[in-house]
Amino acid sequence: MNILILGAGQVGSSLAELLANDPDNDITLVDLDAAYLQKLQDHLDIRTVVGHASDPNVLEEAGLEMADMLIAVTRSDETNLIACHIAYALHKTPTKIARVRNTAYLQRSELFDRSQNTDALTIDVLISPENLVTEHILHLVRHPGALQVIDFAGGKVRLVAYRAVEGGPMVGQVIRQLKAALPKGVETRIVAIYRGREVVIPRGDTEIKPGDEVFFLARPDEIDTISQVLRGTKYQRSRHIMIAGGGNIGLSLAQALEEEHNVKIIEHNLSRARYLAEQLDETIVIHGDITDKALLVDESIDEIELFIAVTNRDEANIIASLLAKKLGVKRVISLINNQSYVDLLHLNQIDIAISADRITTNRLLHYLRKGDTVQAVTLRRGAAEALEVVVHGSENSSRVIGRRLIDIPWPEKVTVGCVVRDGKVLFARRDLVIEAEDHLVIFAADRASLEALYELFTTHKPKRGWF
Repeated sequence: MNILILGAGQVGSSLAELLANDPDNDITLVDLDAAYLQKLQDHLDIRTVVGHASDPNVLEEAGLEMADMLIAVTRSDETNLIACHIAYALHKTPTKIARVRNTAYLQRSELFDRSQNTDALTIDVLISPENLVTEHILHLVRHPGALQVIDFAGGKVRLVAYRAVEGGPMVGQVIRQLKAALPKGVETRIVAIYRGREVVIPRGDTEIKPGDEVFFLARPDEIDTISQVLRGTKYQRSRHIMIAGGGNIGLSLAQALEEEHNVKIIEHNLSRARYLAEQLDETIVIHGDITDKALLVDESIDEIELFIAVTNRDEANIIASLLAKKLGVKRVISLINNQSYVDLLHLNQIDIAISADRITTNRLLHYLRKGDTVQAVTLRRGAAEALEVVVHGSENSSRVIGRRLIDIPWPEKVTVGCVVRDGKVLFARRDLVIEAEDHLVIFAADRASLEALYELFTTHKPKRGWF
């Protein structure tokens, strides 16, 4: 696939690195920073072009005519939108994706919906990092104690990660005993266990140990029950929440949480703080510095159960989060885009570090995968991947249709979590037979497994014997 990426920021460079690992991809990256492009080109098998991303001549030089996909992720919304429109006007580029931060664009669907307006901008996918981060954090708030929460199959099934704690009822037990410990009718499927830097592919006799990160699939309304069995304690949802940073993410979080939680939000810019006070009904808006220890103490930080740092400065988020943790806050979520900062932090200092760039990259990933991939999400800083794939074909043209899960030669580090068929979630079992148009939710422990996995789902002309 010929892919043209505009913008070599965190998202653009991350995508380039991710996609360059696939020999079938030809990647061209466009940016104004010649020195940084050279640095990327020195260690990635990509082509780079120096220039403005919405300049038609620069786009032509970058190979727009041959591009199957254009991904515009510069820091300028307008540049991204114009570049996508130029790609359509000049060469009818098949897939055009634009990152947009300004909510005013997102709220005007007629600008992009050609069924409403034939003069609309021709952009296939709009990506809003702020909206994606807000949604991600809200999932974590609604599942206390969870390390990661991801929806599949339109929200019918959810992948959740929890840490197994010393003294929990499942610690020291094997996975097959989990089913017996669950209430009747509650189902789950553990798809992976991370033990430090090691990935453990779960089997029935796999023992859960203290500190394990346990990834499991479940129906959304059964997650709290399953997590209680795994951990032995019932997490109470945080009632008192403090948000550090009143930008678009902070405002959206406060609006979503203020009806059911006691929310305080701290914003250093006075005019922005006044704007927040006008927009929020129940939230207490505080003008001040989120790294000011005296301010946090004055605002009863000792009563706060969840602290969320979402300013646009990594350093401020880290300092404020460490202060909050030191002052007794039970759970801290911090927005940290610089991966080198995350690597420096000890695991117990900040409970969850999230990256807007990684979340945005995940939203784009399924467009870049082979076959009919509905969703693909990287886990554990890109070391693993969870994906939802649709199975097409027939028993004569497919290696998986009409066959039991146990009879399919899955790659070594792949776990099938569930099958979604006609809107119904069927958790994986050995004798489950795959049917055409099934959605499979799968966990791949490493990238090397993906190529073999997609080969399984490729339809072929009928042959004598598949295996």
